[in-house]
Amino acid sequence: MAKLDSLLDQLIAITPPVDDPSGRATFEEIDSLRQMRNVVDHKIVCHTAQLGQSQLAERSGSTTKRLLIEMGFPPSAASRLMRILAGLYGLGKVVGHAADGRLSVEVVDAVVSGVALIEKRSPDDLSDGDRAEFESQLVSQALSGATPAEVQTFARRIGNDVAESLDTGVPAPDDRSLNTLNHSVTDDARIDIRANVTQVIGEKFAAMIDERAAPRPEPDGADDRRSAEQRRADAFELLLDQAALGASVDSAGSPRTQIVLTIPANGEDPAALPWTGSVTHSTARQLSCDGSVSEIVIDAETVPLQMGREQRLFPAHLRRAIIIRDEFCIKCGAPPSHTQVHHVEHWSDGGNTDLDNGCLLCQRCHTQVHHHGWDVVMGFDRHPWLVPPVEIDPQRRPCPAYNRRTMRLDDAA
Repeated sequence: MAKLDSLLDQLIAITPPVDDPSGRATFEEIDSLRQMRNVVDHKIVCHTAQLGQSQLAERSGSTTKRLLIEMGFPPSAASRLMRILAGLYGLGKVVGHAADGRLSVEVVDAVVSGVALIEKRSPDDLSDGDRAEFESQLVSQALSGATPAEVQTFARRIGNDVAESLDTGVPAPDDRSLNTLNHSVTDDARIDIRANVTQVIGEKFAAMIDERAAPRPEPDGADDRRSAEQRRADAFELLLDQAALGASVDSAGSPRTQIVLTIPANGEDPAALPWTGSVTHSTARQLSCDGSVSEIVIDAETVPLQMGREQRLFPAHLRRAIIIRDEFCIKCGAPPSHTQVHHVEHWSDGGNTDLDNGCLLCQRCHTQVHHHGWDVVMGFDRHPWLVPPVEIDPQRRPCPAYNRRTMRLDDAA
């Protein structure tokens, strides 16, 4: 331990070269530090293996991964270490190149995962010779400068060749055993979703997203201001809403989200959702606008003190009446099955659930009303009117709903 402390002190004392106008010395030091980092990462792998063999975590009622996280490793790094240890046995070339610093821990992870993928693609167990050959191919690819993603792509190509060379092999596009879907909460409480699925599942997904992601004009007639990526994300949310309800594209059903909103009794901490954590007040109001909301008040120890009643807003008969009046999303013209019913006067502010206080908004436009300065008012004609934010119209002149765009205020006058 004293030796490691001494090495740590020496590393802390290292600073970039002061007099290096060409940058060459700095470049060489960075390369040396890179190699040292690779060696240190390999030593961590070796020490983690030793820690697992000691069963220290099991004796304390925990796991090695949990101990690593408690020690300060990010969860993703701890997962990577456990993944490497699970597949590193017998991969001597990988171990050798990692030990001398030529392979980073990310590349080691890619090679180990790549060999495991090839084994998974083969209907029969790989022989030691075949496994060593595939390892050599992946290591050579890595040493030639391939990125971890490129190493994994190369491994998939090998795995496909292995599967197709055998009569019992399943073509990769149809192999459901390769399907993966993962989601994780990011530091800013967003969700990162990654999937790798069969061609058929991908076709279904792409077709359903494409059907719902078509650009729609803005209220002023301008082109859809969303990027293609944003339109697809909105379409994905719509799919989830429709799946929760069991609604089809042509259905007049109302997509609703089941929500449990926890509210700290002291009022100091923000309300929170189970998966993504704290939410803003405006987000909480939007979620309660057209859904099933269970509010739970908790004390400082997260013990429920009070549970609000479940509220199902805008029942089917009212929604049908609003559809007859509005026909589409009042802002962009999305069909009724893509919409939610928005309270013109927010329900949380005492707004009524009735025909004169509701209008159709798709999820994207609903968000713009709650978060981006758009307002909805009920006009003299008992139809909803949109009031744009000042950055779009400094005078904030109301414009009619999508199905009544031929109307003008001066005509009404």
